[in-house]
Amino acid sequence: MTYDLVTALRPLLAAEASAEAHAAGTEAGDLEQAVWLRLLEHLDAEGPPRDPQRWLRQAVRSEVRRSRRTNRHERPYDTEPADTADHGPEHLALTAARHRALRDAVRRLPGRCPRLLEALLSPKDLTYREIAGELGISQGSLGPERSRCLGCLRRLLTPEVAAREARG
Repeated sequence: MTYDLVTALRPLLAAEASAEAHAAGTEAGDLEQAVWLRLLEHLDAEGPPRDPQRWLRQAVRSEVRRSRRTNRHERPYDTEPADTADHGPEHLALTAARHRALRDAVRRLPGRCPRLLEALLSPKDLTYREIAGELGISQGSLGPERSRCLGCLRRLLTPEVAAREARG
């Protein structure tokens, strides 16, 4: 029964999807897959539709509306990360200077803060569990400790960072 239904609907779905896909800003194959998935869900929940051709046309229109909504709200990522847009020597020197200033400020922090922030800044991308184990503290106290350390770092860097624009 299901095989016969799929075989009978395949040409109609291909035609409907190719007719609607361009206007929806999607690929016909993606639209077809979404409708096939919807049909499988319908077969599982309610059995075969009474009027399969009508059901298929409505499913295609519904998927097209969903695709349009999705396309309207999605924004593509830039292909280049923001900090690599300018690879000039001046940009690289300024970036290196900012990183050195940050690391120097982190080393001047009190208590466990230097070790904690170094672990958070590590290129190894440690998890909270790994950082807590490395520092010998509970994972639950890591968040409050991090907040306290970032507050100290913010206060330490405030005099060193020039205001970008006038406030107030």
